Amino acid sequence: MPAYTRDVKIICHFQPAAKFKTRYATLGFSDQAKLDEGSMWPAAFALTDLTTEVETQLGALVKRAVG
Repeated sequence: MPAYTRDVKIICHFQPAAKFKTRYATLGFSDQAKLDEGSMWPAAFALTDLTTEVETQLGALVKRAVG
């Protein structure tokens, strides 16, 4: 599966829907991702369609997570 790492630790990973026969693909983030916002924040996102807008949002999330 595609993943981004920093200092040999996985920051985020992608799970395609077709490979796992699920309704949606998933982009997940590890505890190493710099996405902390208070006491609670999303650690994974369900993706049903990859539009230009979604692609832009994902790019921004990954850049922020890798920090």
